[in-house]
Amino acid sequence: MTVSYKKLWKLLIDRDLKKKDLEEMAGVSHYVMNKLTHGDNVTTDVLCKVCKALNCTVDDIMEMIDE
Repeated sequence: MTVSYKKLWKLLIDRDLKKKDLEEMAGVSHYVMNKLTHGDNVTTDVLCKVCKALNCTVDDIMEMIDE
């Protein structure tokens, strides 16, 4: 199984936000945003920060994909 963050990118587009905006809002580094962009694993702490910044749940920003 892999993780897809396509929901997160769609949410940013819907809210007219850029990845740089999310970095600042969630207080995460460019390195972490790069990991999200490439679908790499991140900590639950990062996911919580993103969800808090966007006022959403983990289900709103990611999904598990069967390969």
